[in-house]
Amino acid sequence: MKIVVIGGTGLIGSKTVAILRQAGHDVVAASPNTGVNSITGEGLHEALAGAAVVVDLANAPSWEDQAVLDFFQTSGRNILAAEAAAGVRHHVALSIVGTDRMPDNGYFRAKVAQEKLIVASGIPYTILRATQFMEFLGGIAAAGADGKVVKMSPGQFQPIASDDVAAFVADVAVAPPKNGIVEIAGPQRAPLSEFVARYLKAVDDPREVVSDAEARYFGGHVEERSLVPLGEARLGRIGLDEWLRRAKH
Repeated sequence: MKIVVIGGTGLIGSKTVAILRQAGHDVVAASPNTGVNSITGEGLHEALAGAAVVVDLANAPSWEDQAVLDFFQTSGRNILAAEAAAGVRHHVALSIVGTDRMPDNGYFRAKVAQEKLIVASGIPYTILRATQFMEFLGGIAAAGADGKVVKMSPGQFQPIASDDVAAFVADVAVAPPKNGIVEIAGPQRAPLSEFVARYLKAVDDPREVVSDAEARYFGGHVEERSLVPLGEARLGRIGLDEWLRRAKH
C-alpha cells in the first residue's frame, strides 16, 4: 500500500516512516527537503499520485498565534485538495489532547482549525490526538522559567514518548478510517509540576520547580484536566524513567 507521510523527516515522521517501511508498505517521506511543500503546494500532487493513505504530520516553523493558524489552514487545505484529486481513501492527522479545551493557547486554536477542515473535507479520516511528547519537557520547563525557579501548573499531565506516538500513528494509518478521534497518552499520570521536577533532576538541572495554579502553559490557562484525556485513551508503553534511560544513550 502506498502511504505518504507529510512531515516524514521530522521527529514523529521519521520514526513512522521506518515502522511502515519495515511492514512492507511503499512509503513516501514528504517534506520540503524532499521536494514536497504543503504550504506552496510544490510536489504535492506528484507525491500523492496513487496513494491510499496520507498521514499529515506537518508542523509550523513559527508558534506565533497568527503564523501557526495560517500554517495549519493553508497546509491543511492544500493537502486535502491534493488528496481529493488523487482519490486518497484515508487521511490521518496528528493533533493534541485537549486542543479544544484551551482556547487561549494559539497553537491549540490552530489545531482545532485544522481538525475542522479535515472533518468538512468529505475524505475518510482518523484524527489522532496525543498528549504532550516527553521530548518537549525541556522546552516546557524553559517556558516556565523565572530566574532560578520554574513555575509549573499542578494540572494533570500524561506525557507520551515519541516512539510510542509513531507506533500508534503507523497502526492507525493501516487500519480503516474511524471518521472520528482516537486519543493516545503516556502510561503515567501526575501533576505537570511533578513531571518537570523529575525531568530537571534527571538532567542535573538545579532549578527548583514551584507548583503554581496560575502558571500558564504556552499562554493557556490550565485546569486540572486540560492536558489529559477525559475518556478512553490508548496508552503508550514507555514511562518517564525508561524514556530518560534511552535519552541518555
